Amino acid sequence: MPVVTVLRSLMLFALAAVAEIGGAWLIWQGWREHRGLWWIAGGVIALGAYGFVAAFQPAANFGRILAAYGGVFVAGSLIWGMVVDGFRPDRWDLIGAGICLVGVAVIMYAPRAVGS
Repeated sequence: MPVVTVLRSLMLFALAAVAEIGGAWLIWQGWREHRGLWWIAGGVIALGAYGFVAAFQPAANFGRILAAYGGVFVAGSLIWGMVVDGFRPDRWDLIGAGICLVGVAVIMYAPRAVGS
């Protein structure tokens, strides 16, 4: 897989993570933290945007893309928690996220026969 294609794919995974995690966080803030319906509406819009991002992935298999994205979501959620909520992951959180990201690399970028 060409480097440009891998970089595009990684950028789309990052965008998907911001949209999905950010959308869920906005809904959490609107509902659980009583910030109001505008926060919830923003979350719904962000989650809708997340739904479109996968369509731009260069790989053709939706199941493979979504499975790999699961690992990005795990790591991205920890990063979001650190940056936005002051969460401090322990070594097991970091090891688990690392394992997930290795899974992303294997699922998305391992060499495959043409058409698989």
